Amino acid sequence: MSIRASRASIRASRTSRTIALLAIVAALTAPAAVPAVAASPAGGEPRITSTSSLTGWGRMDYPAPGNDIRVTVDARAFYGPGHLPVRSEGTFRISHRTDAVNGQPASDHWGEFAVDCLTTGGPVATVTGRLVRTDPGGPWEKAGYLKRHIRMGVSFYVAGENGGRSRIGLSGGTEKGELPLKKCMAPAPDAAVVAGGYTLKDRTPVG
Repeated sequence: MSIRASRASIRASRTSRTIALLAIVAALTAPAAVPAVAASPAGGEPRITSTSSLTGWGRMDYPAPGNDIRVTVDARAFYGPGHLPVRSEGTFRISHRTDAVNGQPASDHWGEFAVDCLTTGGPVATVTGRLVRTDPGGPWEKAGYLKRHIRMGVSFYVAGENGGRSRIGLSGGTEKGELPLKKCMAPAPDAAVVAGGYTLKDRTPVG
């Protein structure tokens, strides 16, 4: 074998060893494959493992006669890991009717809210949402609540058999300069439900 051929053979052998070494290094340093987390239909969310819901309407006890306050709700929550929902949806409506009294005409004011959080635990639930519609010229529109899309919260105690009366708690609206109500927060359910009722389905595994 000539010297030129021998040198060419040595270079080829070195090149083969270099390629093999680079392949080994690439295999050792490549990141391990991570299983993908299943996303919900909304995309970008962890896998939904359980759901809960709250539906129905109720008239709450009110100390002043001639007042009819009702809360209607149709809300659902979707849970992944953790105790707070990944996503909530639905609506709730608060209405307040008053009889004509002392020369004042009867009134019927209401507000509809887009649900942004439903939490449930046994016979208790909280719902929060932002105001999206109200009666034209009503107090919530005049107060700027609709323009600010304020968040309000409602709590529910849904009594079962021999559980006494169901109860509702309302947060009210926050005024300018006050800290806004956070998602999933509501006061204790302290007002008895005197008509109607609610159906609460606590967290139920999917599938």
